[in-house]
Amino acid sequence: MKIKHYFIPILLFTFSGCFQQIAIKSLGGIMDNGFEVINEEQDLGIAEVSIASNLKLLEAILKNDPANEHYLLLASMGYSSYALGFVEDYSSERARIFYLRGKEYGMKILNRNTKFVSAKGLDEFISALESFSSEDVPIIFWTAVGWGSFISINLTDPNSIADIPKVEAMMKYVIEKDPNYFYGGGHFFLGTLYGSRPKLLGGNPDSAKKHFDDCIAINSGKFLMTYVYYARSYAVQTQNKNVFENCLTLVDTSSIDILPQARLSNAIAKKKATLLREKIDDLFLESENGEILEEN
Repeated sequence: MKIKHYFIPILLFTFSGCFQQIAIKSLGGIMDNGFEVINEEQDLGIAEVSIASNLKLLEAILKNDPANEHYLLLASMGYSSYALGFVEDYSSERARIFYLRGKEYGMKILNRNTKFVSAKGLDEFISALESFSSEDVPIIFWTAVGWGSFISINLTDPNSIADIPKVEAMMKYVIEKDPNYFYGGGHFFLGTLYGSRPKLLGGNPDSAKKHFDDCIAINSGKFLMTYVYYARSYAVQTQNKNVFENCLTLVDTSSIDILPQARLSNAIAKKKATLLREKIDDLFLESENGEILEEN
């Protein structure tokens, strides 16, 4: 039986579409494994290049499968993690771009919830969060990370500052549903949020300390980034140099393999601890007699 010539383009189109979908699914599996392998990498140079390459590959996959929530979550997670680990210490402008991408990829999922997307004020926003479930914790967490981190380097914008209560509500929801998620990440985030600002601007050192201590209890002190942000926020804001130095010393002296599945995060924590220690003279005020002013 001969196939009419006009059927050939149709067959090619059909098969190419099938092969494309198969390829996308295969690449998706590779992406999952790729991010897992990268998280176990301790060489920051290799990790930085690999993450950047994987993010662009992920965006190419999303071009063909834009509604896929799994890939959108990976993109949200990937851009925020890349900005925190490799960009924010050197370029606020670039970090702002990547954090915003992390937020926007996450919002593409969250905005499918009609209550969430239509929420106007803070009360409606908080009520809308309750319409999600514990299965939505990862996307709520990573969207809040991108959003909150974007705000933290965009504090000259009143509109950004006005969004802080929403991000705070999202992290409280994460803690309510799954306090252990991402090594106690909800506590980590709120500890940083409350510890980074003076009391007059909504800071709360006591709450910050409790959240950091809860985070450390959850991850057994193995997720070293906790100590970096404990020092960077709470210790600096309270001018407690002893806490600052103790936290960074713990990072310096801990093995990078203390948490193998987060080896990259711990390698980044060590880098950040070194950079933070170099700023100690600028971060802590001195009295007239040259002593460090500390809050007990």
